[in-house]
Amino acid sequence: MIKNWSSGREKNREIKVLTQHICMSVLKAQRVIDQIRGRSYEETLMILELMPYRASYPILQLVYSAAANANHNMGLNEADSFISKAEVNRSAIVKRLRPRARGHSYPIKKPTCHITIVLKEKSKSFFFLDQSI
Repeated sequence: MIKNWSSGREKNREIKVLTQHICMSVLKAQRVIDQIRGRSYEETLMILELMPYRASYPILQLVYSAAANANHNMGLNEADSFISKAEVNRSAIVKRLRPRARGHSYPIKKPTCHITIVLKEKSKSFFFLDQSI
């Protein structure tokens, strides 16, 4: 989903990407999302490629997709963008039954989650603030 908002002279252009029903716990995905929130696109890619968690791969695919959408649909440069918002929400729990002894069954609950990432273009004032640090 692409949102264009104009406020005054400056346009805040952002790309919102959502993936649904990822077979993973919310807490495991949240651990990775907390590391990339607010970081630049290039820094995010380096962090996600080097993280040892299984949750980093679907998030890496989502960030790639957001950057490709930003480039193709709005003509934004990936180097000038950053992760402005990243969140993980709980989704449906897939329930299965495992056969046990004496004809009984044991429930297996497989949690799923929705991951949302918003990629935003850095404004000119952000560049000056970033270089002074």
